[in-house]
Amino acid sequence: MLRKVTLLAAALLLVGGPALANTKVREPEPVAFSFEGPFGRYDQTQLQRGFKVYREVCSACHSMNLVAFRNLGDPGGPFFNPEYSAAKGLTSNDNPVVKALAADTQIADLDSETGDAVQRPGIPADRFPAPFPNVIAAKASNGGLAPPDLSLMAKAREGGPEYIASLLQGYGPPAHGVTLSPGQHYNAYFVGGVIGMAPPLAADKVSFDDGTKSTVRQQAEDVAAFLMWTADPHMEARKQMGFSVLIFLVLFSGLLYASYRRVWRNESH
Repeated sequence: MLRKVTLLAAALLLVGGPALANTKVREPEPVAFSFEGPFGRYDQTQLQRGFKVYREVCSACHSMNLVAFRNLGDPGGPFFNPEYSAAKGLTSNDNPVVKALAADTQIADLDSETGDAVQRPGIPADRFPAPFPNVIAAKASNGGLAPPDLSLMAKAREGGPEYIASLLQGYGPPAHGVTLSPGQHYNAYFVGGVIGMAPPLAADKVSFDDGTKSTVRQQAEDVAAFLMWTADPHMEARKQMGFSVLIFLVLFSGLLYASYRRVWRNESH
């Protein structure tokens, strides 16, 4: 009996092996992001381009519930301006670019007098609005699966921003043995190879204000960098703090050694 089971398992592996090999997840392609490494910093211009890609493409399906408009003007953010910082007695809420971006968005609210549902222009304190009123509506509009929130996506997926950039460029004809149902697409970087999201990017789909050529690769890398910032907006401050701590530890160690030499210099050992 054991031998029959073993032979059956071997037969299944021989039959299923090619299919498993064909749907093997491809490793993300390396990208030289400016924020990598101990001294890396966000490229503000890239973050601005990435925000535009998110706003004009991704926000149609994906929410970003943990990000407020005022965060765009925080230190390290895409629209940070030192003229509107604590050093000047102001905050990101006073940043005119942030205020304009918020006001250009309609926010669902309740009338304070009647309680009726209304739409009002956004303010910097508002969070990015969700594209669907609830999860049921999101599923109904996307083949039964709700698009995930992107606030922490760059931290939630192995490979981080490199994975996101590769996924957005990874669409193509299905591998041998992979069958797609209506509404499904093949992506070599997605687990199983089959993904419900249609290719979201196309050349020149988003025009960049700084004149950068709007290729699919450029759009993918820019929005991946932006999503890394939304997932870790205080990265630059954390790195600066770590560097300051290291300098302090070096100076403190030197002070301790000098004190040791002075206290024990006349003592025999």
